[in-house]
Amino acid sequence: MNPVWRDELVTEYAGLADRLERLLPCVEVPMHLPWIDAIQALKRDRGAVLMAHSYQSPEIFHGVADVTGDSLALAQAAADCDAEIVVLCGVHFMAETAKILAPRMKVLIPDPLAGCSLAESINAADVRALRARHPGSPVVTYVNTSAEVKAESDACCTSANAVQVVEAMGADKVIFLPDRYLGSHVASQTDVQLVLWDGRCEVHETFTAAEARHARKRFDARLVAHPECPPEVLAEADFVGSTSAMGAWLEREQPERVALITECSMADNLRLRFPATQFIKPCNLCPHMKRITLQNIHACLRDMAPEVTVPERVAARARRALERMLAVGRDERV
Repeated sequence: MNPVWRDELVTEYAGLADRLERLLPCVEVPMHLPWIDAIQALKRDRGAVLMAHSYQSPEIFHGVADVTGDSLALAQAAADCDAEIVVLCGVHFMAETAKILAPRMKVLIPDPLAGCSLAESINAADVRALRARHPGSPVVTYVNTSAEVKAESDACCTSANAVQVVEAMGADKVIFLPDRYLGSHVASQTDVQLVLWDGRCEVHETFTAAEARHARKRFDARLVAHPECPPEVLAEADFVGSTSAMGAWLEREQPERVALITECSMADNLRLRFPATQFIKPCNLCPHMKRITLQNIHACLRDMAPEVTVPERVAARARRALERMLAVGRDERV
């Protein structure tokens, strides 16, 4: 049975409704509140923690999430979490990562078909073949990959710490997988020689330099780009950085107008933190992230399914790679 409207919701969720009305068409908010209320009740009943990536829609990110952030933040939260049940509102590799780092935890994902073009661009056999062609070179793998690929890797990284992880390997040459554009950006920041794979994010690769220039010229906007964008887009940007780094840059610079060249919901979710900044949105939505909805979050908590599992023979090896990623910042080398 679907949640039903109660007049009391207007009072109970007045603060949240006010915030969401700044981010969504106001007609949508009353439609979301019964689902938000029902999800909050199920979370309490199940003792579940809900983690949401920054690319989730505002009604999820602000409405029901307990933990929010980029891939690195969610990985760290999973490693530190003592809850028995986690609902991962993101794509499948993120849920796998949570399960690998917290194997005793039941990890649920609202839609198991929420995938990733980067994760699908490479498999474990590809990594083994690269190792054979470059013997002795360590493998650093972006977290946007399957558990099987992580298991073939020496260390994982996110866009926030890729340079640090590469340099911490202590090698002259590193195999960096799978995002070619992120890899090219990392290569420009280090003296380590990188062997790259031709994987790409279907959201970020579609941005163009012409779009970036238009945003600057038409709106007098500062440009902030994710390193998964093509090099010609990064060349136009005032700042290039990860999801978390974008927020830190906005905090530091406080621009009057900014164009975030990344997944569209990122700008929506930052607008509450920076009300004085006008966000220009050269908007590309991730079709995989948008498979997660309030409705299937509710069904996931109600049915305690779908559950994400990773075979221990794979998880043990992938865990070592992920733990080496998390060690960056605590140790000089991983």
